[in-house]
Amino acid sequence: MARLRLIEGAVDGSQPAERGDELPDAEALDAYSRTVTSVAERLRGSVANLRVGRRTRRGRAEGGGSAVVITPDGYMLTSAHVVEGTDGKAQAAFPDGRSFGTEVVGADPLSDLAVLRAEAGNLATAELGDADSLHVGQLVVAIGSPLGFHGSVTAGVVSALGRALPTQSRSTGVRLVENVIQTDAALNPGNSGGALADGLGRVVGINTAVAGIGLGLAVPINDATRRIVAQLMGEGRVRRAFIGIVGGARPLPPRFAREKGGTAVEVVEVVEGSPAHQAGLRPEDLIVEADGRSMSDVGELQRLMVAESIGRPLTARVIRGAREFKVEIVPIELDS
Repeated sequence: MARLRLIEGAVDGSQPAERGDELPDAEALDAYSRTVTSVAERLRGSVANLRVGRRTRRGRAEGGGSAVVITPDGYMLTSAHVVEGTDGKAQAAFPDGRSFGTEVVGADPLSDLAVLRAEAGNLATAELGDADSLHVGQLVVAIGSPLGFHGSVTAGVVSALGRALPTQSRSTGVRLVENVIQTDAALNPGNSGGALADGLGRVVGINTAVAGIGLGLAVPINDATRRIVAQLMGEGRVRRAFIGIVGGARPLPPRFAREKGGTAVEVVEVVEGSPAHQAGLRPEDLIVEADGRSMSDVGELQRLMVAESIGRPLTARVIRGAREFKVEIVPIELDS
């Protein structure tokens, strides 16, 4: 068997390393452990195990997930898919043995977020952080109820940022949740709706999906999702604008790229009767600008689809073949 070659500059394993080359393993482990323990102690009391019931063809079935307390008077944040198809009620159990009934205040399938209200007061609340400040490789701690074992703590790192999570609504089909956090902290069924926290115990994400071993995803807590949570708490729903296209990023033709940048939003499909259809958009059109903003990807266009855009004409600059022109699109309210 051929010998494995040592990486140049490494210490030959056959020779004892100098004492000065030894890593302070105990100190590093203690520092890591202190951080994870501190986060667990701070957050475990704010993360509940949810039990929900769903009607199926075979009768009533029990399901579960997790939820994070965000106000002392019982508002809780979870994943929309955890409460989808239920009667709007759930039972929240905490690690200290207390259990409360909850009701769904509002759910938003397109962000996979939902708000519950527990029949309780004086609950321990989690501090919400800002996922936009995260870095790849940063320590994160997940707390939830994997496989029903509530109060479970796992730790890992931010594996990647800027992932996209497909979600779906009845009227628009697939939509992407942007800037999803990827982590290698162990997640399992039941972790959905639980907390993903930074090293200071601030909740930076709501765990939403297990994409594989060592590959978990969390919806970020940032300015955009805070607005969604506020709308769910105040109105029970999220109002969005809708123009009726399915699109994707595409490089611009060379003659336009020099002036307008590298990519635009290609119209892949137009919903019949939608505002985009009425404005004359067609598949293969390239949207390079809308409402005065450059459109380099679908995310840029999605960010325009807020409540304030409903009924307000948006001017879009479009490339079709070798021709460039403007169209006016009037978004309508999305029925999610």
